[in-house]
Amino acid sequence: MDVLTYHGGRIDAARALFPAVTAPWLDLSTGINPVPWTPPEGLAVDAAPLPDRSALARLEALAAAHFGVAPERAAAVPGSEMALRLLPMLGVSQPIVAVRPGYGTHGAVASARVDHAGLEHWAGRTGSLLLANPNNPDGVHRSDGQLARLADAQARAGGWLILDEAFADAMPQPGFAGGERVVVLRSFGKFFGLAGVRLGFVIAAPEVVGRLRDLLGDWPVSAHAIAWGGAAYADRAWIAATRSALVERAAALDTVLVRHGLVPKGECPLFRMVETPGAAALFLRLAAAGILIRPFADAPERLRFGVPVASDLARLDEALRHG
Repeated sequence: MDVLTYHGGRIDAARALFPAVTAPWLDLSTGINPVPWTPPEGLAVDAAPLPDRSALARLEALAAAHFGVAPERAAAVPGSEMALRLLPMLGVSQPIVAVRPGYGTHGAVASARVDHAGLEHWAGRTGSLLLANPNNPDGVHRSDGQLARLADAQARAGGWLILDEAFADAMPQPGFAGGERVVVLRSFGKFFGLAGVRLGFVIAAPEVVGRLRDLLGDWPVSAHAIAWGGAAYADRAWIAATRSALVERAAALDTVLVRHGLVPKGECPLFRMVETPGAAALFLRLAAAGILIRPFADAPERLRFGVPVASDLARLDEALRHG
């Protein structure tokens, strides 16, 4: 079971652990949009030559405009997961202190942890403070004012603030613009529903971005990621409509969870967290019905539900009723 507690999306492991399940698996273990962006007809990707550097620059400029930052502050990476693992090589101060609860990868790259409650009166410290906004798995979302206070405290102490905004595209606000001692990580795959494209961005001061470019070389992401990412960030109508649709789907999920005695938590419309003493039994019950949700080894009372489309929500409702 440990393999299912570190990352979501392990349908392969679920099939192996629950071989008696004959129904098609429904993966609600991630926070990935279940209705992905689709490329327009005629958007061809030529994967034969090396990716076009001018097309990469256009992608980064479109993404920077979406994030609300200058183009020279944004660099494409093959997924924000890789950016997390590259942090020690980007010149940010060590040690990295990760806020908990948080991503499994945050704990892997950090040498110390601090509880979320410890940020209320955070006075700053040397090294780098790493947190997600919205946070995973509890969906806590901090305002720009709160983030600015943390950034100022870190800067006064000679440290850095590292913000993982993997789920920020689903929120109505554009995300935190950052500062000279702030590094922001963004994900393409979660909001656009295309995690397999492996595209993310680092937003930072130009000298940090320069170090990242030196590490990754001239072709950091694929031609596929460049073509689809550029078109998706330019699709303002789809972005606006999807933000509204996700809020509606999250509200519908809340209704189903409450109907079955579960209290949903979180402000991110891509997922909800519940806490219940019966979490282990509930996880197994849903798995027996071919529905994978996310358990947590360090918090066995917690479960995270990705937000499903209406037809899949009906299946979840039925499993919760008769499981």
